[in-house]
Amino acid sequence: MASFLQFLPLFLSSLFLFCRISLAQNSPFLLPVTKDDSTSLYLTTLSYGTPLSPTSLVVDLNSHSIWVDCTFRDAPSGTMQIVPRRSIPCLAAKTHEMETSKDSVRGREYLIFPENREIPGEGKLVQDVVALQESTASKIQLLFACSPSLQLNGAKGMIGLGRARTSLASQIFSSFNTQRKFTLCLSSSSGAVLFGNPGAEISRSLTFTPLATSQSQEHPSSEYFINVKSIKINGKKLSLSSFLRSQDHGRAQLSSVVPYTTLESSTYATLEKAYAKAAMAMNMTRVASVSPFGLCFGSKGIENLKSGPHVPVIELVLQSEMVKWRINGRNSMVRVNGEVMCLGFLDGGLNPRDPIVVGAYQMEDVILQFDLETSMLGFSSSLLIRDSSCSDLNFSYMPKKSSA
Repeated sequence: MASFLQFLPLFLSSLFLFCRISLAQNSPFLLPVTKDDSTSLYLTTLSYGTPLSPTSLVVDLNSHSIWVDCTFRDAPSGTMQIVPRRSIPCLAAKTHEMETSKDSVRGREYLIFPENREIPGEGKLVQDVVALQESTASKIQLLFACSPSLQLNGAKGMIGLGRARTSLASQIFSSFNTQRKFTLCLSSSSGAVLFGNPGAEISRSLTFTPLATSQSQEHPSSEYFINVKSIKINGKKLSLSSFLRSQDHGRAQLSSVVPYTTLESSTYATLEKAYAKAAMAMNMTRVASVSPFGLCFGSKGIENLKSGPHVPVIELVLQSEMVKWRINGRNSMVRVNGEVMCLGFLDGGLNPRDPIVVGAYQMEDVILQFDLETSMLGFSSSLLIRDSSCSDLNFSYMPKKSSA
């Protein structure tokens, strides 16, 4: 890890050249991602249909499908095909949510239901041409849900990167000659999702932890989880309730649509108290809370423009004391105005579905590699501590269609 940080500037400057060399062997494909500051959502653009229509879509790490508001087009697509019931694509699209919905099939159309609360109603399963990049060479046939009026704060749909066969990730793996892994690098400005093998140089820079399985063996989830054994602040382990010491209850979901990390109420209360104590020991001045945050400080005297705010370090201890996700100042503190910064962790309530959700702000400028073949997550330390970010990466990649 230390050697990677030492040579990080060289790594970033040569990443574009490296990926072009890797292209012939690994066929990676890169999807640029930008952040919408007004919604704190991460967006990408895909063009679909005939004629092609550029469409702004929210990136949802855990969703099992692609959702598109098909009503915004000036004219219907000339190549869109409705997927009929009992067809092979229909069977590929099935999830437990659909199977338990007795009214999910009407006539010859196959309807699917969203698992994301931002998507109202239901979607009609269709297949159409999608251009993953501006080049027509990148056009492939994809399955997606065609739904009216998604109301996603200006975006016209959502792409899912979950483990289901109908997610964008799974369909790209099937269409291109890529390994079943993707690398996510979010940023406050521009980032990317790289599908396929990014190469040994990137993988060697990462620390790996197992991706946790769904609690339900009968109905496996498409979402991504890791197991958190304990939490530390400035190296001191928090005294938490028994639920965090259980493998099931210590699960943490990784989310690109939840803005800030949320913790079950008792865990949050313990973290807030310990963080405030550590902050006071560093001569930080606590100030009134600013919604939605609970713990805020005056920013005077704690900022360092290169390495971020000089504040207590939060560590998520994973499968062992040797494997820790360090959350430094620029991933833990949120500037709310010119004088106040707040801890970017929120109270998730008494009985949340997931006791810990690692939010997108904590994942910004951290390289995350999801290896679906080995069910492992690779993660880097924050690029920000070297005065760099995901936005420094070059996004000029071209896909290579599978010959299969």
